[in-house]
Formats: sequence, C-alpha cells, structure tokens
Amino acid sequence: MNSVYLSLGSNEGNRLHWLTKALQMIKENCGEVIKTSNIYETKAWGLKEQSDFLNRAVLITTNLSPLDLLNALNKIETALGRIRTQKWGPRTLDIDILFYNSDIINLPQLIVPHPYVQERLFTLQPLNDIAPDFIHPVFHKTISELLADCKDDLEIVIYKD
Repeated sequence: MNSVYLSLGSNEGNRLHWLTKALQMIKENCGEVIKTSNIYETKAWGLKEQSDFLNRAVLITTNLSPLDLLNALNKIETALGRIRTQKWGPRTLDIDILFYNSDIINLPQLIVPHPYVQERLFTLQPLNDIAPDFIHPVFHKTISELLADCKDDLEIVIYKD
C-alpha cells in the first residue's frame, strides 16, 4: 500500500462543492482517504489576476502506481469540469500529487515530489496540518521546517463557509 499526499485546489464556481466532490471521487477511484487538512483560502499563485482559491491537503493510501494514480486524478478533474487552457489559470479543480511515499519520480508527465511544494504557502500550510513531520525526500527537511523557511507572502486563511 502506498501513502500519497495530494493537494486539491479550486477557484471557479462553487469551490467548496468541487473540493467535496473531488474527495468523494478520490475515495471511489483511487484509495482510502486517511487525513484531510483544513480548507484554506488564498490569493492565486503564479497567474495572480484571477479569483481566490480554496485549497486543502489530503493523505490517501492507494494500490495504484504513480502513473495510474495520475491518470485517475486527471479523469476526476475532467469529470468535474476542468479545462486546461492556461498554465496556472482558473480551474474548477486541480489535484496535484505532492509526495508518493518518499519516492523520487522524474518522468515527462509526472515529477514527484511536486517541484513547487517548498515554494507555496497554500500547499505547505495544509500539509503541515496533516504531516508536519513528513520529511521531503529531496531537501531532507520536515514539512514544518519547509513552512518556516517559505518565502511565499500570499495571505492564507482558514476558510469559513
């Protein structure tokens, strides 16, 4: 059984609905959901001229290989209205594989650990909720240490529905 940390984000339409529906579909198609973080609201990262995001981190266990998991997650994104038109653009749903066990994967279609995890407060803060002591397999620092070192200054707040 593989332990996988995912990041879920949404900034189009009913953002909370997309995150909730994605979690349900992950349970049905990918594996068991073990932990979920708080939901956080943040400004957009990268392409800043767009609506605020809701983000959360999720720990799952899965029997799927990394590429099979990626394909399953891409199908969930598509089923929930994701259309890829612009890098870092608006989306109903974005699901990223942050960590797959402590594996280092470098394939054309998948890089794990996610290459930006250490730079993004909207990823590190939710991860810190569920895995503060997880050690990044490349940087050899815990999530809480990466969070303390993070230079991202985008405001992040716990989402209140």
